[in-house]
Amino acid sequence: MTAEPDLATCAATFVPADPPRAAHLVFWSESPDGPQPPRSDSHTRIAVAGALKSIPTQSVPLAAALPMLLALSPGDTTHRSVAFWVACTRTALAYLHQGKVLPAVTAAGRDVWRLGRLDGEDESHLRQLIAALPPEARAIPLGDPPEGAAGALLPAAADVLRDFLSAVVDTIPRLESATDSGPYLGWNVAPSPELRAWAAALAPETVALSLRIDPVDSGAIDLTGSEFDATVQVHGVARPGVVCDAIDLWRQPSLAESAFAADPRIEVLDALRRAAQEWAPLEDLLRAEAPHRLRLEDDDLASLAGDAGRRLHGLGVEIHWPRELVARTSTRLILGERGSSEDPSTFGGDRAFDFDWRVAVGDDVLTREEMEQLVSAERAVVKLRNRYVVVDSALLRKTLQRRTGTMTSIEALRASLTGRARRGDENVRVDSYGAAAAVARELSTNNLEAVPAPATLHAQLRDYQLTGFRWLAGLTSRGLGACLADDMGLGKTLTLIALHLHRQEDPATAGLTLVVCPASLLGNWRREIERFAPGTSVLVHHGPKRRPPSESLTNGSGTVVLTTYATMRLDCDTLAATAWGLVVADEAQHLKNRSASVTRALRTIPGKARVALTGTPVENKLSDLWSILDGVTPGLLGPYTQFRRRYDSSAPDDGIDRAAELAALISPFVLRRKKSDPGIAPELPPKTEIDLDVTLTREQAGMYEALVREAMEQIENSDGIGRRGSIVSLLTGLKQICNHPAQYLGQEHTALTGRSHKIGLLDELIDTNLSEGGRSLVFTHFTTMGRLLRRHLTARGVHCEFLHGGTSVAAREELVERFQNGDIPVLILSLKAAGTGLNLTRADHVVHFDRWWNPAVEDQATDRAYRIGQTHPVVVHRLVTAGTIEERIAGMLASKRQLADSVLSHGTDALTELSDGELARLVALSPDYDFGGDL
Repeated sequence: MTAEPDLATCAATFVPADPPRAAHLVFWSESPDGPQPPRSDSHTRIAVAGALKSIPTQSVPLAAALPMLLALSPGDTTHRSVAFWVACTRTALAYLHQGKVLPAVTAAGRDVWRLGRLDGEDESHLRQLIAALPPEARAIPLGDPPEGAAGALLPAAADVLRDFLSAVVDTIPRLESATDSGPYLGWNVAPSPELRAWAAALAPETVALSLRIDPVDSGAIDLTGSEFDATVQVHGVARPGVVCDAIDLWRQPSLAESAFAADPRIEVLDALRRAAQEWAPLEDLLRAEAPHRLRLEDDDLASLAGDAGRRLHGLGVEIHWPRELVARTSTRLILGERGSSEDPSTFGGDRAFDFDWRVAVGDDVLTREEMEQLVSAERAVVKLRNRYVVVDSALLRKTLQRRTGTMTSIEALRASLTGRARRGDENVRVDSYGAAAAVARELSTNNLEAVPAPATLHAQLRDYQLTGFRWLAGLTSRGLGACLADDMGLGKTLTLIALHLHRQEDPATAGLTLVVCPASLLGNWRREIERFAPGTSVLVHHGPKRRPPSESLTNGSGTVVLTTYATMRLDCDTLAATAWGLVVADEAQHLKNRSASVTRALRTIPGKARVALTGTPVENKLSDLWSILDGVTPGLLGPYTQFRRRYDSSAPDDGIDRAAELAALISPFVLRRKKSDPGIAPELPPKTEIDLDVTLTREQAGMYEALVREAMEQIENSDGIGRRGSIVSLLTGLKQICNHPAQYLGQEHTALTGRSHKIGLLDELIDTNLSEGGRSLVFTHFTTMGRLLRRHLTARGVHCEFLHGGTSVAAREELVERFQNGDIPVLILSLKAAGTGLNLTRADHVVHFDRWWNPAVEDQATDRAYRIGQTHPVVVHRLVTAGTIEERIAGMLASKRQLADSVLSHGTDALTELSDGELARLVALSPDYDFGGDL
C-alpha cells in the first residue's frame, strides 16, 4: 500500500520505532480549516501552538510513505514538514547509493541497517537539515511538561533526524524483498543474536576525527605572515551532526557522554594514535594531558595540503581549512591548446594529440610561471590571483619535472569524454581543447549531421530508424565504431543496409561490407538486402565449397559479404586479406567473451569502420559490453584489467562518480532503444505475459525428492570441480523431472499423456489457440524435450515442426518461411539455437515450456514474435512447476530483477557456488506436497 498524494498537504510528524523500519509518519491538520488527512485512523498527542492536544491523525508506515515522498517534486504543493522529509529521504537514498550504510544488530537481536561513516561534507549537510527542521516534524512531546514550564519538551532536532535517516536506510533495502527473505532483506525475521559478532566486526569506530585549521591571530589581514593551529575535532559516527572539540570531552565528560551516548575518550585516543602513524606531528597530542591544539610549522601546513592530508583522508580524518585559504591542489593534464579553433574534421587517423602537465589550485589551473613562483616561495601560504594558497611544494616540483607527451586519437577522445586519463598508476583529471574536445562535445550532445536516407534504399525509415542511421553514419564517417543495441525486432538490419548504401555514395567510405552473423540469419540478411537494396550484390561466404571473397566477387566494391561466426573464425586469415569498408557483427552478444577464439578472430579483420548489432549489449556482466565495444572501437575502454578495476563496485572510493564517468564514455557509442520507449514502436500491438503454475504428478514428486536426497548426500561429501559438476547435474535433472519423467529417464518413444501436468496444460493452450486460428511458438532449452513434444503433438494430430541446433541453414529458412506462410501452426524451438535473429511474426502465442536462468535470453526468444511486423496481440505463457526449483527461480526473476541480473544471469555457474544449506533450500520440494502426490 502506498500513501495517498493528498497527504502531502498535511503536517507530518515522525514516530520512531524499534526496529527502525517499523517507524511511522502521522499526518494531521494544524487547523480545522486547513487540509485534512483523507481518513483519520488514530489520535496522537501533539504539541500544537504551545499546547498539548490529542488530535485526529492518519498513521502511515514509513514503507508506505516513502514512494509518495520520493514521487514529490519541488513544484508540488506540500506542507513544509513533508518537504523536509522529502529532502531527508533523498539524503538517505544517496547514502544507500554511496554504500554509506552498515549492517548492525539491536540490543534485542534484530537485524537493522544503519548509517556508517559520513565525511565532512555529509555532516555539513546534516547540520543544515537540523537547522531547517520545522516544528511540526518533531511535534510529539517527550512527556508531560515539568511544573511551571512554558511549553512541552520536544525531542532534539539531531535525534529526530538521526532516527528518520536510520529508519529510511533500514526500510528501503527491504521494499522489493519476498516475505521469506532472510536477515537484512526480510521484514519480520526472527531475532538473530548470532549475527552480532559479525556485524560488530564490520562496524567502524563510534567517532571520527577531523583537524580544523585556524590562524593564531583571528583578526589577521595578511595570512602570508600568519601562524596556524590545528584543533582536533570529534564527530559522532552513529549520531550524525554531533561534533565538538576533543578537549571538551575531557573538560566536561558527563556532557560528552550524553552527546555521544557513551564516553568516547578511549575511541578518540585510538583514532588519534592511528592518525599519528600517518602524520607524525599528531604524536605530540598523544603525550599531552588531553588532545587539543597543535601549532603548525610551514612544513606541517604544506604536508597537510599534500600527501599527509591525502593519507589522513584515507583514514577518515578530514582537514577543515579556513574559508580564506585554498588548500586543494591537484594534477591536471592539459590536452590541446586553450582557445584552439580546430574543426572536428581534423580528428582521427594516426594523429597524435599533445598534452602538458599542470597543477590546479581549487578549480584554477596554474601557468608554468605561477607554478615556479609557488615553488620558490619562502612561506607555505602565498597570495596568488588575489587568493591565499597553501603550497603543496612536493606536487609542484614533481609536476614541473614531468615532460609533455602525446596521446593517440582514441586516447584523446576517451580523455575528452570522461575528463580523466590514466598515466602509469595515476588517474588524472583532463582539461581538453581543440579537435578532440570538439568531437567529444559533438558525440555527447548527439549533434551529428542530419544526412538524408540514401535514395537507393527501397524503404521508408521510421523516425527512430532514421535517427539510428544518422548516428551510425556520423560515427563511422570518423572511423569510430558503434553498437546499435535496439530491442529485437526494431529493424537493425534495415538500418544497417541504409548505412551500407550511404557509405557507397562517398569514395572515401565506399567499399565492401562484411556481415558476420549466426547461421540462422544468413537467409534473412540476403532476403532483406534483396528487398531493400535490390541493386546491391550479395555474396554468401559459407559452406564447404566456399572460395576466398577476392575470387568470388564479380560486381564491384559495393558488395555485401555474408558469413557466419564459425566460418569467420576458420577463415579469418583469408578474410583479413580483403579490404573492407565496413565490418558488421550481428547478434554481437556472440563476442561477449573477450578471450573466445571467435572474438579474437574478428578483431584481426580490418575495416574502415566497425559496427555491432545486438539486442542485449550486457547479457551477463559489464565485461560483455567491454568485449563488444573494444571489438568495434579498440582502445576506447582501455585494457580490460584497468576497466574492471576502475568500474568495479568494489573499487576504492576516490570521490569520483564512476557510474557517471562510465556513462559519459559509453553512451556516445551505444544507442539503446526499447519497444516500450515512447514513440519508438507505437504500432506494436499489446503483449501479455502470464505465468501458469502446474503441480508435480505423484510420479514426478517421488522422482524429484529421491534425486534431491541422493544428490545432496553426494554433494555434501565432495568439493572442488567434482562438487560443481554434481550441482549442475542435480539442477539439470530436477528441471528434466519438472518437464516430464520420460525426459529424465531417456524414454524417447513412450506416451507422455498423464505423467506431467505441463503436457496437459500445453495441450490445452495449443488446442485453444488453434481453434481461434492462431499460431504458436513453443520454446524449450532441452533438445530431447523438443523431440518428445514434437512426437506427442504429432500423435495428437497437431501439425508441428522442431527447429534446433542441428537444423541446417537451408532447413531453417524453409521452416521459417512455411511458418510465416501459415503452413505450420505450431513451431517448437530450441531456446539457444532459435532464440535470436528469426522473424516469426505469424505467431500470436509464445510458450516457454521450461525456464532459463537468464531472463534476457527468454526475452530475446519472445521477441521472435513480438517485433516490427507483428499485427496481432501477443500472449506469452511461462509454465512453472509449483513448489520446486522452477518456482523459486521464477520468483527471483519476477520479484528480484536486480538479483536476477547479478546472479541468475550467470546461469548454473553462480548456483554451483552456493553453500550446502543454500542449495538445499533452493532445490527442496515444497512441504505442501503430500509425499508422492500433488499439492
